[in-house]
Amino acid sequence: MRITQGTFAYLPDFTDAEITQQVEYCLQNGWPLSVEFTDDPHPRNTYWEMWGLPMFDLKDPAGVLLELNACRTANPNVYVRLNAYDASLGRQTTALSFIVQRPKNEPGFQLVRQEAADRQVRYTTQAYATNRPVGDRYGQD
Repeated sequence: MRITQGTFAYLPDFTDAEITQQVEYCLQNGWPLSVEFTDDPHPRNTYWEMWGLPMFDLKDPAGVLLELNACRTANPNVYVRLNAYDASLGRQTTALSFIVQRPKNEPGFQLVRQEAADRQVRYTTQAYATNRPVGDRYGQD
């Protein structure tokens, strides 16, 4: 199963050259970028671990790629995404966010049914990977 979150989710994974083009677009619009990673890509998990600090005042895409590649090297088997922020409305607004690295094995999600009072039935999703310990969720299967 392929996790489809963020912009470009239904396209094939971007090459570094295509990522660089997106970074150039963000920088031309004055949007600072940040790199984030996680081993729990649940759709409601919006707070991923931030790699370093947001890159304000950066003008060269090579700086973003340097940080992105450092994150990839340190976290080879997790999800990594780039976020671009637009502050033109006076608040931090995500203008663009897309996944740039995925684990080799994406086990997907299960649908969990819960019986509640008054015959209510509730459903939630749970990642299969969360059944494993943190740091080993996307081990070499």
